[in-house]
Amino acid sequence: MHFVNAKGIITKSGWHYGMNIYRGCSHGCIYCDSRSRCYQFTHLFEDIEVKQNAPELLEKALKSKRQKCMIGTGSMSDPYMHCEEELGLTRKCLEIIKRYGFGVAIQTKSDRILRDIDLLDEINRSAKCVVQMTLTTWDDELCGILEPNVCNTKRRIEVLEEMQKRDIPTVVWLTPILPFINDTEDNITAILNECVRVRVKGIIDFGMGLTLRDGDREYYYAALDKHFPGLKERYIKRYGNAYELPSPKAGELTEIFQRICKENGIMSNPEDCFRFMNNLPEKYQQISIWDI
Repeated sequence: MHFVNAKGIITKSGWHYGMNIYRGCSHGCIYCDSRSRCYQFTHLFEDIEVKQNAPELLEKALKSKRQKCMIGTGSMSDPYMHCEEELGLTRKCLEIIKRYGFGVAIQTKSDRILRDIDLLDEINRSAKCVVQMTLTTWDDELCGILEPNVCNTKRRIEVLEEMQKRDIPTVVWLTPILPFINDTEDNITAILNECVRVRVKGIIDFGMGLTLRDGDREYYYAALDKHFPGLKERYIKRYGNAYELPSPKAGELTEIFQRICKENGIMSNPEDCFRFMNNLPEKYQQISIWDI
């Protein structure tokens, strides 16, 4: 872990802003796209870069914004990595988001988010909060291989259930689905049934497959050699150096996914999910007295 003073903390995308407090990750997921060379890491991925001045930058930015909107975080680096326990920068930023009346859409794989459920609840009551959770693998042993340094799927379901109890809307990322590994009907159905039970608002899937870029591909293939001997060669034969690696079962798995979502009133179109997460209701977008 190392500390830097960042020049900025939020980026604008349409009607919402994105924010990443950390760079790199300690969760060790074997498929992580953020390892890709295109993101130009100049340090080891596990050597977490901490933007130590993130709260100050965020407060300065939000103080100058007259139009309230949603702020997303967690798309590149999980805001609830191990170092958050000590540093608490995510919590400090949530406190600022609440203070200035903005909404938040926060994505994680970690149950550490429960430490901040009080703040998330307050934000959801005063503006809007959406909690996003990635779920890929129902089998605990397999989950420990694919996502070794973070809580398992069953614990993440418990997090979604706690959010539901407080009426905090949730969205699940059912991705990636790894060809020949977790692309089974039993796995997908088990996860979806739990999503129905805890009443998630939407589920995001990008075609039941995996994407690999340079940097990410090498790390993933090394993990396959370690945990699934011979599978790398099967990947190379079928996919070559392709960016998109759809499961051979993508069609039937997608059909199951869409059927269960439709039967239970769950959003399954990624565009609909993103629109919901990025939209702050008009009643919360008015100019506050602090902006005058």
